[in-house]
Amino acid sequence: MTTPLLEITDATKIYGGGFLQGGKKVVALQNFNLTIPADTPKIVTIAGESGSGKSTLANLVLGFTPLTSGKITFTGHDLSKLTKEERGIYRRHVQVVFQDPYAVYNPFYRVGHIYDLIIKNFKLAKSKKEGRELIEEALNVVGMQGDEVLHKYPHQLSGGQRQRMMVARAYLLKPDLIVADEPVSMVDASLRAMILDIMLRLRDDYGISFLYITHDLSTAYQIGDDIYLLYQGSIAESGSTTEVIENPKHPYVQQLIGSIPVPDPDQKWDSEISLPDDELMRSHTDSGCRFYARCTHHWEKCLTTQPLLYQINGSSHQAACYLYADEK
Repeated sequence: MTTPLLEITDATKIYGGGFLQGGKKVVALQNFNLTIPADTPKIVTIAGESGSGKSTLANLVLGFTPLTSGKITFTGHDLSKLTKEERGIYRRHVQVVFQDPYAVYNPFYRVGHIYDLIIKNFKLAKSKKEGRELIEEALNVVGMQGDEVLHKYPHQLSGGQRQRMMVARAYLLKPDLIVADEPVSMVDASLRAMILDIMLRLRDDYGISFLYITHDLSTAYQIGDDIYLLYQGSIAESGSTTEVIENPKHPYVQQLIGSIPVPDPDQKWDSEISLPDDELMRSHTDSGCRFYARCTHHWEKCLTTQPLLYQINGSSHQAACYLYADEK
């Protein structure tokens, strides 16, 4: 059996409640499991509302913050046990594209500086000419040319140009995995389509997998192979993106997709929503289903024990709801 590219096992991250931290304990992510195969490049979407744990997961995979419990392995290597040298190799194989194309540049340097640093730090080229050829190749992948952008300062580029340059910077290292944290949320619709198309080409033509973090189900539906929908740090539903979005099973996911306005002026959208304080159930890992207060199907056992992920009709489609406890 081939070793997975990325394997996350029972990943849990808890903030607060410590001796020095104090304050209320918050379970940001709980018992999260995910596998990205090494032999089939995929775009795996992590979706959910703000505060659901999406960026926490990205930070854990990138090694920016340690796990409270659980395990993350990359090509079989435990991230928590990597040496300094091994972590440098990991940084080369796992790259990131951040959400804000305005905040990732140093305004005092020309944009070509970010590529020069990568060429130098990772020793990608033996000469300036070879380095420039690598940079040009990366820029061409995202539809840009070095003569047009490398000499400019960040403020001289549009947000879409800056974000495409970040994708090119990630590609420069020929990674196996790119963590894309809401990469299209701050660009306009036309450039959004272009960046999504670039991601698809990087998957199909260059064999790069993506961990695509988003709150936008429409873009997830466009490019995602698999999807994991989070609710307050736990997986509510997972499976094939098409199957989950077209046939949602978990009550939360059903409500989430059902809340999308219909593009019909004759159908009024009721925007007045009153929600209970369901964050109270996020302070303990042994609490029940966090959607209990908003669910129309809740039972007593939902309040005391968090449901497992149950398979739907024996497929890869799973939902964390007792409604499917007897599914085969």
